[in-house]
Amino acid sequence: MVGKIKRVRQKLHHDAVKINTGEEKTSSCLEKAPALPLNITTKTETRIKPADKNPRDVKALNFPKGVFAGTVIPPEALVQTLSVSELPAKPTAEPTEEKPRGVGEKKQQSKKEKMKERRERWLNKISAIKLARENRTELARRKATPVVGDMRVLADALPELLPCIRAPASKKQKGMVKKKAEPTDYCKMKPAQKRKLLELEMSRFSEAMRDTAFKSNPLAAIGEHLRKRLKQEEEQS
Repeated sequence: MVGKIKRVRQKLHHDAVKINTGEEKTSSCLEKAPALPLNITTKTETRIKPADKNPRDVKALNFPKGVFAGTVIPPEALVQTLSVSELPAKPTAEPTEEKPRGVGEKKQQSKKEKMKERRERWLNKISAIKLARENRTELARRKATPVVGDMRVLADALPELLPCIRAPASKKQKGMVKKKAEPTDYCKMKPAQKRKLLELEMSRFSEAMRDTAFKSNPLAAIGEHLRKRLKQEEEQS
């Protein structure tokens, strides 16, 4: 085990100064004063110098020690009651409690958060500079207008009437619902659409077979039939 080093403690107060015992020796050498009897009363005599013949000085020497010796104060005058008209107002604002150290301190941010905040500050500065530059160029352009001049100041001074004017109730316009275009490819058609197309083709084929022109000249009849079909498709589209 390692021993401890003792250090001399520093005293905050000095020791009291002791008085020498020389008083005992001096007290023994002194003679005791004779005690006066109890019946003897000493009177203070006031001697007046022969040079002082002024009576005012005599009165000044005979001035009593008790200044209020001749005054009579009744005990009723000493007893008084204090009437309190208004009580002392209580303090409305309560003393705010001091928060302990460490409470409410900012949380230590990470490096990424600091970089993000720095980047946002730079972007805000750049946008503010660009906006100020645009305002300067716009102001210079308005001042350069020869006829009208700068009307921006007047426009800013005049109040806006848009909040006062009530917008009319907008009527909902019922737009025509457009039907979805039916697919022309036979593979993409629905079963009902396929059945309808087959019925239409069968009716056209039977109509072409009943035509008298088809029997005499089949190619001319088929060509006329195709032209009518193309014309109908163009009208529908």
